[in-house]
Amino acid sequence: MGTRLDSREEQVREVLDRLYEEYPDSTISLNFSNRLELLIAVMLSAQCTDERVNQATEELFDRYETVDDYAEADVDELSEILGSVTYHNSKADYVVSSARTIRDEHGGEVPDTMDELTDLKGVGRKTANVVLQHGYDVVEGIVVDTHVQRLSRRLGITEEETPKKIETDLMPVVPEEDWQQLTHLFISHGRATCTARNPDCADCVLEEICPSSKLDHDVDLASGETWD
Repeated sequence: MGTRLDSREEQVREVLDRLYEEYPDSTISLNFSNRLELLIAVMLSAQCTDERVNQATEELFDRYETVDDYAEADVDELSEILGSVTYHNSKADYVVSSARTIRDEHGGEVPDTMDELTDLKGVGRKTANVVLQHGYDVVEGIVVDTHVQRLSRRLGITEEETPKKIETDLMPVVPEEDWQQLTHLFISHGRATCTARNPDCADCVLEEICPSSKLDHDVDLASGETWD
């Protein structure tokens, strides 16, 4: 019980097999109807729950529709609409600035390359990966959010600590055809069972191969701290 498989490749394969079976319909949970809305929703989701973002964008997407709408938007008014979203003042500025860049430098179309996306204000590699995957069906890497960061360390798949280093470390051991879905599966499992503070190890489909299992181990490999 609670024992990682011999190699990282074996561990990844077994983890994915079990999670595919547990969450067969796992997918992105942000609401959007086009690439611009996708970009904005993902920008807003940084350090904020998808549920809260979806609540805020319901009004936002109803009021603003085009790139020009956002490019000409009043930042304070946008920030007020996004009031429930974490760091809404900064994110409102990011949205308006990015919209202006998209309008002025990309003909009003959301960019379709990693370099062009990450040149937008407030857009990092994680956001760009999501936009490429779900807006253009282009999978260049693995989206490492807080759930992927926590579970990949907790399961003994990586010892890296930062999202960028974790992504680089995971890509050689995760089959490329699973890069996109790994994120959704880890998010689903992170929300349902392998939560940050009090994971339900007794009811986890991965418990017997998890080197952080509270049932067998004293240390949470995600944080390096002992379990309470």
